Amino acid sequence: MLAAIHATNPGLGAFVAVAGEQALREAEAADRLIADLGADAWEGRPLLGVTVAVKDLIQTEQLPTGRGSLLTNRRPAADAPAVARLRAAGAIVVGKTATSEHGWSASTVSRVAAPTRNPWDPRRSAGGSSGGSAAAVAAGLCDAALGTDGAGSIRVPAAFCGVVGYKPSFGLVPYVPPCADRLAHVGPLTRSVADAGLLTSVLTGPHHDDPDSSGAGSAGPGRHPVSLRIGWIELPRTTQGVRVVSERARSLLTALGHQVEWLDEPFADPYGALVDLVAAAEAAGTRSADEQWCDPGRLAVVRYGRTVSGAAVMRAEQVRLALRTRLRSVMDRYDLLAMATVPAEPFGVDAIAPPWAANPADLQWLAWTPATYPFNLTGQPALSLPAGRSPGGRSPAGLPVGLQLVGRLGGDDLLLSAASRIEAALGPLPAPPVPQNDENDETKGSR
Repeated sequence: MLAAIHATNPGLGAFVAVAGEQALREAEAADRLIADLGADAWEGRPLLGVTVAVKDLIQTEQLPTGRGSLLTNRRPAADAPAVARLRAAGAIVVGKTATSEHGWSASTVSRVAAPTRNPWDPRRSAGGSSGGSAAAVAAGLCDAALGTDGAGSIRVPAAFCGVVGYKPSFGLVPYVPPCADRLAHVGPLTRSVADAGLLTSVLTGPHHDDPDSSGAGSAGPGRHPVSLRIGWIELPRTTQGVRVVSERARSLLTALGHQVEWLDEPFADPYGALVDLVAAAEAAGTRSADEQWCDPGRLAVVRYGRTVSGAAVMRAEQVRLALRTRLRSVMDRYDLLAMATVPAEPFGVDAIAPPWAANPADLQWLAWTPATYPFNLTGQPALSLPAGRSPGGRSPAGLPVGLQLVGRLGGDDLLLSAASRIEAALGPLPAPPVPQNDENDETKGSR
């Protein structure tokens, strides 16, 4: 894996730090355990020898945590709970993966490094803000990766890069330090649903530093009905390529014996509330003295956040409560919801969003992900599966398209079980082409 990172990462931009010698020492220790104990070496260490990358928003004791920022580059005193649990289970952390500054956008463009490229087409975005993790997994540079998801930041890059991205129920995995807006989740990006479930089973459980963490629900295997009631949601602004792949996926759900029903506008779009909550939290965490170091796009969001009143935040919280109530009613009728993860294929590598949403001053910088952010407001578990590749025509040919499945709050085991069966029916994507480290490559971004 370290050799692959060395050969591929300069052209891909997935990693911002590599563990190197530390990872090799941990691998040698794993080898000794296996030599001494044989199969017993995995007792209590289900991830022994598994290589994992960690998004650079998540604290790591042995590697700096830069948060995609020019201002921040420090070594925390301890691993975040999710990282500590992976290490205790035997996983080997091979490096830190790229993110946008503080994860503010659903892209992986920052001022600290070149933008992360999509392994399927280096001219296009890997999505974000866990784009480094998604690209690393898709390109085979690690077995799995950790990401964070406050409005779609695991699921969007998973869809763009053709991997599995899983946002567990809110509170199932501790998030330390906690986010003031209570939108963010820690979760895995992997090449299979089984791997996502395995990692999450290690990550779950309460932690004293995250008062929202309870471990309520589970992410383990279970026995569930073969035929499920699934509500299908059609997204606005869906491109032809995404529509073709998602319609094929919907037909497959019916062929598998599920009861699939169309849901026309099952809830009001909560985007305005999301913007106020996110912007207010960004403003609260950013000092005026630090503005000179901020990404200009994120700074526009911060400055808007300073205009959001306490009454506006409370109105946003009322929208959140109404949405949670509405979705509970919807989920009384359905076991799962299904839809395309993202309504469009990956955009240009230097962009933060499709052209119509790319100006943060318009406050539309996350509006192009309408399938993802509602379920951060409700806290429900959601997972993006590779559903196929865009067929071409007016859409870019051959780029991955994601299918999102959403479960009831705390219903992670049913979601994972169903996703595993659907994954098997969809079949795997081929391995993506690997971007070459060519200094004369004209597709390289300007940042």
